Amino acid sequence: MTVTVDDITPEIDPAAFIAPGTSLIGRVTIGPRASIWYGSVLRGDQETITIGEATNIQDGSVIHADPGFPADIHPEVTVGHRAVLHGCTVETGSLIGMGSVVLNGARIGAGSLVAAGAVVLEGTDIPPGSLVAGTPGKVRRQLTDDEQAALKLSVEQYLNLAAKHRNALS
Repeated sequence: MTVTVDDITPEIDPAAFIAPGTSLIGRVTIGPRASIWYGSVLRGDQETITIGEATNIQDGSVIHADPGFPADIHPEVTVGHRAVLHGCTVETGSLIGMGSVVLNGARIGAGSLVAAGAVVLEGTDIPPGSLVAGTPGKVRRQLTDDEQAALKLSVEQYLNLAAKHRNALS
């Protein structure tokens, strides 16, 4: 479902996959080959939300943005089931684990992994290639080459799943 707020309607690239039961509200832009999965809510009623190319926002995730804190999710990002991203930036190639929370003004550097259930506090700046875990989320170490490759594999898997679901729904 898309909702127009203040005469602003979400912009969805025709090559994106939007699953049934998803809510896209207001200032939301979805890039090509991005996928937004069942039950997710992207609420851009106060500030912009941008989803980059080939990014996947998995089932039940919530993305919201406060005034002055846009949500900017770069290309080839994986956002795990039931994650909450609030007014933050997630740079290219990162993975946000299931049930994790990233708060206003936080920046997740490119190619980083935020472990399932982690809470990244407001204004936290995570360097590229980091493994973040815990509450509050802290950098534990740099990712290995194998872990970096797994992040890319997740993006490819969700591109394939999006095509499969698009076909099943048509």
